[in-house]
Amino acid sequence: MAKLNLVVGSMLGAAEYVADHVASLLEQAGHQTRIHNPASLAEVLAEPDAILLVITSTHGAGDVPDNLQPFAKDLADQHPDLNALKYGVIGLGDRSYDTFCQGGKTLDRLLAECGASRIGDRLEIDVTQHEIPEDAAEAWIHDWMQMIA
Repeated sequence: MAKLNLVVGSMLGAAEYVADHVASLLEQAGHQTRIHNPASLAEVLAEPDAILLVITSTHGAGDVPDNLQPFAKDLADQHPDLNALKYGVIGLGDRSYDTFCQGGKTLDRLLAECGASRIGDRLEIDVTQHEIPEDAAEAWIHDWMQMIA
């Protein structure tokens, strides 16, 4: 089974709830998980064999949440070689804004620019359509787990 690092970016807690729920589902399936909140690029890089799962909301004018900004800045500034890293992204947002899920899109772009390979499609959860965003993540994570098996 896989080892996963879950990196969480959250302002109001929704992404944290999603991360906790997803971690529980992954562990029930036999995977090892570690939630990083706040996230440290050095800690993630210390486990090169682990799969990264970013779970983040969007803040302000399409910004990464405050607790994830140092991680995003380190990715952009250090541009580490992540060719061996596999990752997934769950973004949360409000589709009525033109910056819908921009936090997740930003992390996705930064990871890809560093050479990491995304597993599957990015999940974008519209919190105005999913009162309980964990439910949308649950449907996605079961399919995603098949890709990391």
